[in-house]
Amino acid sequence: MTNVFDLLEERGFIEQITHEKEVKELFQKESVPFYIGFDPTADSLHVGHFVSMMVASHMQRCGHKPIILIGGGTATIGDPSGKTDMRRMMSREEINHNVECFKVQLSKFLSFEGENAAIIVNNADWLLNLNFIDFVRNIGSLFSVNRMLSAECYKQRMEQGLTFFELSYMLMQSYDFLYLHDNYGCKLQMGGNDQWSNIIGGVELIRKIGNDDAFGLTFRLLTTKEGKKMGKTEKGALWLDPQKTSPYEFYQYWRNISDEDVRTVLCLLTFLPMAEVNRLSNLKDEQINESKKIAAYEITKLIHGEDEAKKAEESAIALFDGNGGNIANMPTEKITDVNISIVDAIILAKFAPSKGQAKILVSQGGIALNDKKIDDISFILSDSDFKNGYAILKKGKKSYCKLEK
Repeated sequence: MTNVFDLLEERGFIEQITHEKEVKELFQKESVPFYIGFDPTADSLHVGHFVSMMVASHMQRCGHKPIILIGGGTATIGDPSGKTDMRRMMSREEINHNVECFKVQLSKFLSFEGENAAIIVNNADWLLNLNFIDFVRNIGSLFSVNRMLSAECYKQRMEQGLTFFELSYMLMQSYDFLYLHDNYGCKLQMGGNDQWSNIIGGVELIRKIGNDDAFGLTFRLLTTKEGKKMGKTEKGALWLDPQKTSPYEFYQYWRNISDEDVRTVLCLLTFLPMAEVNRLSNLKDEQINESKKIAAYEITKLIHGEDEAKKAEESAIALFDGNGGNIANMPTEKITDVNISIVDAIILAKFAPSKGQAKILVSQGGIALNDKKIDDISFILSDSDFKNGYAILKKGKKSYCKLEK
């Protein structure tokens, strides 16, 4: 059995780990049931979840059993980690709908058949029926509030005001690990490094009760070289649902990453062998663009399939290489009147959120129509701009939108 610890370490996933020596030995000698949690706060996963999905897939490929925990119960509270305000409470109907959407996206990374088949569990099944008195007596009594308040996940909430509702999140997540340990043989909780405090809570809870086979591991968050989270666009989050972020937009995001981020993306978000990752990430100057194209294609293929990845690649070639590729799959907006103003066209294309900002883009020379720069904020499109029934609106060097009449 391949020691997945070595694989994860080589690709740069591992950030923190409890009981490192024991975990390495455990990976080497047996199939380890592990869990990774996802809070269903939207009806699609996004790039922020991507690393978790890749880790789960690597683990399963190396013979370990994934338990995917959907936080249908904890989502009613909301994880305070990294938040300055309390999250909106969600209805059971919203949560159940989002859980079903997640299952479809996760199935692209995990197998739910075979000897180490992945399973999906929903912590609403055990959390929502807990008896409060029994829970605080049996579980809450094992936690120190002083120690909890020193945890990073609560520090940012202290100035704004931390509710008891939110404070209980760590207890709930820790209880999840205990429940999965006792009912599914789960020995390892994994998550992003912002979950370290919650993961330690679960490991210590199981060990206080008398079991020494509970471990925790965090992996790095997907960030740029400057430390900013990847996956943020002008339109918001980079979603894995093609209805929210088109395959073309998804492809273009990865095609346009900085040279310094190529290695991170290839290591964490593709299954390319490390020898190939090393080769591609060591290319310089113009050659690094070939690495970006490969990264964009491989990542888009994982999320949207090979056909959509090829379509996105063809559209990018048509726009950037001038080889007459297929532009049918670039972001498209329908217009009802060809005599639309350039300002309204910019807003329609989602290049700016307001007329004021749209006018600034034009006045600063950031807008082109059919490769011709537009510098007049009162410009009105006409029928002659729509050759073959469409016009190409461009913002800067990287953002395109096809306007169809």
